[in-house]
Amino acid sequence: MSFGASNPEYVNGRVRSRRASLFADEDYRKLIRMGPSGIARFMEESEYEREINQLGTRFSGVDLIEYALNQNLAKHFDDLLDWSEGRLYDLIARYLRKFDVWNIKTIIRGVYTDTPADEIETDLIRAGEIDDATLDRALEADTVEDVVEIFNRTIFHDALEEAYEEYEETGALVPLENALDREFYERLIEDLSGSYDLSFTEPQSGPEALYVEFLQAEIDFRNARNALRLARSGADLEPAEYYIEGGVLFDRSELSRLVTDYDELVDHIAESKRYGDRLSSALTRLREAESLIQFEHALDAALLEYSDTLSSIYPVSVSAVLSYILAKEREVENIRAIARGREVGLSESEIEEELVIL
Repeated sequence: MSFGASNPEYVNGRVRSRRASLFADEDYRKLIRMGPSGIARFMEESEYEREINQLGTRFSGVDLIEYALNQNLAKHFDDLLDWSEGRLYDLIARYLRKFDVWNIKTIIRGVYTDTPADEIETDLIRAGEIDDATLDRALEADTVEDVVEIFNRTIFHDALEEAYEEYEETGALVPLENALDREFYERLIEDLSGSYDLSFTEPQSGPEALYVEFLQAEIDFRNARNALRLARSGADLEPAEYYIEGGVLFDRSELSRLVTDYDELVDHIAESKRYGDRLSSALTRLREAESLIQFEHALDAALLEYSDTLSSIYPVSVSAVLSYILAKEREVENIRAIARGREVGLSESEIEEELVIL
């Protein structure tokens, strides 16, 4: 895999500047003590000023915060594409399809639970490839089957259609959501398979290898999260059936065995050559997790720590861009969690448990 006529030096310079403007952990601790109006004022004094001012005439409270967050996130990722050229543009664009997955999942869940379209819309992040008109039509769908059909011109339709039969049999959304994850990650990996050796399992060096490592790590942690959710859900679903190909930490049988023993699962991550030497505080957090949500947040923190490590090893590579995308997502999700928590009256300690803080 060659970056050819790409411009990683320029893009990474811009990304470093944007990364420096992200909220610090201390900012989140300040926000926890504020109500929605205070959070909006705090955001107005930050790089969210433009969105808060533009949207403030139409929305207020948590709605204003959520629309501002999503609009700002989409703007930043559109900027990444505007700055990028050649192969670098292609890699970033393909990775940003993760927001297509997010949006389709969000709409399916909303329709499944009969959530009003305007409430579903507040959670959409319009930063992928699916156009606004298609998303807007899907928001008005009456059934999950209608949603699947509306996305018939996207790369995800065949996978959704295949999973729909299992959804009808089980009544669970897991088959549809897993089909989206699989299609996203396996397409990313397949795109690289013709030009790069994906079989290595030990840490490598160089910009191309680090990009592949990042994707493999995200798949590994996604597999761990999904399997543990299924194991603890009580649903009659076998975790191995929802395994996503492309990672290096587990095979199907290992994953099914490890999710029944939490301590052994964490040991497996800590003792791996790939992650054991590159994760420190994140492993401690995994060991201390007392609930599924704490474990999931610990996995998010581990992926952030790992991506930062990769980008520091080879700063002028797409790894630094992907690390920034994760960090920006973390900022938006943390602010959203604080605003929603304050709205429903959660305590400061309860809200902090919902955050990914490194």
